[in-house]
Amino acid sequence: MSIKVKNLTKVFGTQKAIDNISFNVQEGEILGFLGPNGAGKSTTMKIATCYLPPDEGVVEVSGYDVVEQSMEVRKQIGYLPEHNPLYLEMYVREYLGFIGKLHGLKGAGLKGKVDEMVQLTGLTREQNKKIEALSKGYRQRVGLAQALIHDPKVLILDEPTTGLDPNQIIEIRNLIKNISRDKTVIFSTHIMQEVQALCDRVVVINKGKIVADDAIGQLKTSQTKVRIITAEFSENVETDRLKTIEGVLSVEAGANNKYIIKTDAATDARPAIFKFASDSGLTLLGLHQEEVTMENVFQELTRKEEGE
Repeated sequence: MSIKVKNLTKVFGTQKAIDNISFNVQEGEILGFLGPNGAGKSTTMKIATCYLPPDEGVVEVSGYDVVEQSMEVRKQIGYLPEHNPLYLEMYVREYLGFIGKLHGLKGAGLKGKVDEMVQLTGLTREQNKKIEALSKGYRQRVGLAQALIHDPKVLILDEPTTGLDPNQIIEIRNLIKNISRDKTVIFSTHIMQEVQALCDRVVVINKGKIVADDAIGQLKTSQTKVRIITAEFSENVETDRLKTIEGVLSVEAGANNKYIIKTDAATDARPAIFKFASDSGLTLLGLHQEEVTMENVFQELTRKEEGE
């Protein structure tokens, strides 16, 4: 097991930022760590990377305790914080060489690692520039390069695509996917498309407590309360007739003979709608069932905790 979090609590003043949470991350797994702002994500990551001490509980990385064996933990992890702390006055290669030396690299081994990181993170054209001259997307690449230069077993990435434009987001997402093939990754983000594209499993935290921990497919299934189907007919249909279809909970009439049909999650009503149209002599022009998205799941989980 790469990361073990057990009964972790952190208090700031009178507020519990993290309230007795527990979860594990298996070796080679990419875990999406999700939650609203202020939920406790960054605090958990800072404890796992030895930047903050826990008040209660245990965190282990590759079998090492973050309090008792913090120097060993630091050797195991690569960390990209939410606010990427770079030395802007340094050149890219100079900075990566400096970080490599902090990790004990030297000589030909250090130069080789800097060369490898420059190529891996797509910094070849920018490698001789000052960091302050780089766009935010390239600064994030430098941040990833510094997190990877010592070849850590575990990567902890706190919202690595925040503030990037759509093209930069795709580039960084693909980069993370490529570099994480042989590593364990905890990945924090507010962009649900990234979760679906990158993560094997998600942990959702809200107000310091874990509200979900499951594979994405299972989470979508377990959190789905209704199915939403849009049916389009060749002519007007009375909504009361559509409500007689088995599993249908409600029907809302729209424009151009379209109807929003809500059914219970356990029922796929589409075959019954087809049969209804056939038996009624109606022409069914279209039938579309909305896909459950991670946005839907996230909203459902966090609203639930807010008592909505």
